Amino acid sequence: MPLTTTAELVGAAAGSGRAVLAFNVVTLEQLGGVLAGAERAGHPVVLQVSENAVAFHGGRVGPLAAACRVAAEESAVAASLHLDHATDLDLVAGAAAHGFSSVMVDASRLPHDENVAVTARAARELHDQGLFVEAELGEVGGKDGAHAPGVRTDPGEAAAFVAATGVDALAVAVGSSHAMATRTARLDHDLVARLHAAVPVPLVLHGSSGVPPEDLRRAVAAGMTKVNVGTLLGLAFTAAVRDRLSADPSATDPRRYLREAREAVAEAVAQTLADVHADPAS
Repeated sequence: MPLTTTAELVGAAAGSGRAVLAFNVVTLEQLGGVLAGAERAGHPVVLQVSENAVAFHGGRVGPLAAACRVAAEESAVAASLHLDHATDLDLVAGAAAHGFSSVMVDASRLPHDENVAVTARAARELHDQGLFVEAELGEVGGKDGAHAPGVRTDPGEAAAFVAATGVDALAVAVGSSHAMATRTARLDHDLVARLHAAVPVPLVLHGSSGVPPEDLRRAVAAGMTKVNVGTLLGLAFTAAVRDRLSADPSATDPRRYLREAREAVAEAVAQTLADVHADPAS
């Protein structure tokens, strides 16, 4: 179906008290797995390409972005394209030209006042192009970044940041952290509810791969709207490749093991969507 926008998906989720899941993709196999899993589960998704993924592809965003656009247009579920954790302002400025409808402007490593100034300027420029803008606090939330273990976002500071920058969504620190390989994070659901009450834009949960399913459902019920998943896909993909090559060390045709990796990603995506969209009481 036609490529949709992140604003539409996030808006629909916020209006229904549910969440939209956003999955990071690095390779074509992961991209295929994400959309196959979304089709099985019957839920829309945001396809996220991070600045790190662009760097992996030699600094060229065009090929992967084009693949995402075409794959989304041929999918049976609605999907949008999001540029994630972008610090390179030239990359940010070219996002719309590559089909991205949203950008996560990441100035969180800058001192707070600089973060506000850079994010506000980028938000104005991206809004002029019709793009949806996500951002996060940095040093206000802790010197190691907004998603360092133990860091929590203050509702008052979050509301002030949104007012000063004009962003459309805010990533908040409520107990998750990036690159967790085990689902042992425990979210502060009371804080999620207080942030939801204080912040006038949708909340975004980064580091969701480390959060147990029941905690994800409770977070959504408390007011979390966009849920980002990345590491979980890498774990599934890598395990499938490792298992296949261990069972068949003579394999040389990448189709023999990448097919299984793609299927593992599809299963992980379908299960995660089912987990998040299940009844919170289940």
